[in-house]
Amino acid sequence: MKKHIPNFITLLNLSSGVIAILFATQNQLEYAAYFVFLGIIFDFFDGFVARLLNEQSELGVQLDSLADVVTSGVAPGIVMFQLLRNADSDWEILDYLKKFKEMDFIPFLGILVTLAAAYRLANFNIDDRQSHDFIGLPTPAFTLFIMSLPLISSYSTFEWSMNLVEDQYFLIVVTLLGSLLMNSNISLFSLKISSFALKANTVKLLFLLVSIALFITLKVTAIPLIIIFYIVLSVGNNLVGKKTKKPSLLV
Repeated sequence: MKKHIPNFITLLNLSSGVIAILFATQNQLEYAAYFVFLGIIFDFFDGFVARLLNEQSELGVQLDSLADVVTSGVAPGIVMFQLLRNADSDWEILDYLKKFKEMDFIPFLGILVTLAAAYRLANFNIDDRQSHDFIGLPTPAFTLFIMSLPLISSYSTFEWSMNLVEDQYFLIVVTLLGSLLMNSNISLFSLKISSFALKANTVKLLFLLVSIALFITLKVTAIPLIIIFYIVLSVGNNLVGKKTKKPSLLV
């Protein structure tokens, strides 16, 4: 019986993603965000429970990837489509491409999020380099970035953040850059703790402390800033690691 528990949690992730999609297609982006967040929580716990019960299986791996494609691929892609469609646009330079007013192709760039997420998730399953750290931006991280945008639009008290969320140029840059980062070769640290030594966890502790401070100060507006900080801190940590690494002696 216990072998089915992790897969059941994975199906809760999938269910959350499907419900999020239904809300997103109705342009109810806040509810879509809540269910995606719920799905990501289930995504974390299915693996945790599988390891706890020692019930890891190939079926679980495949089911987990399929659920993630829905929750962290299809759902954020539709949300980005809606955000681009709702955003303020000023594309006079492309007016000659729009012979008909209803033919606005810009929102369909949101599909790129889904394609990039699906490619990364498939590649993750066959990439044995990502056992300790990540290669490329994790799909849930970019999903959290996207799903925080409608919440910022609704709840943020900072005018600058609301203006960004409603700017089509900003959303296009986020879509293109995030899709590239998910499938890049940039090494990003994992939050998994393999050792309790302070030196081994300095970067992780710094990230957690700064993230908590940002969230307390900026609330929902902090989410995309935390993702950006995660990327910058990882790149900085990689550069410092290269400088401090001693060259091997040739014998």
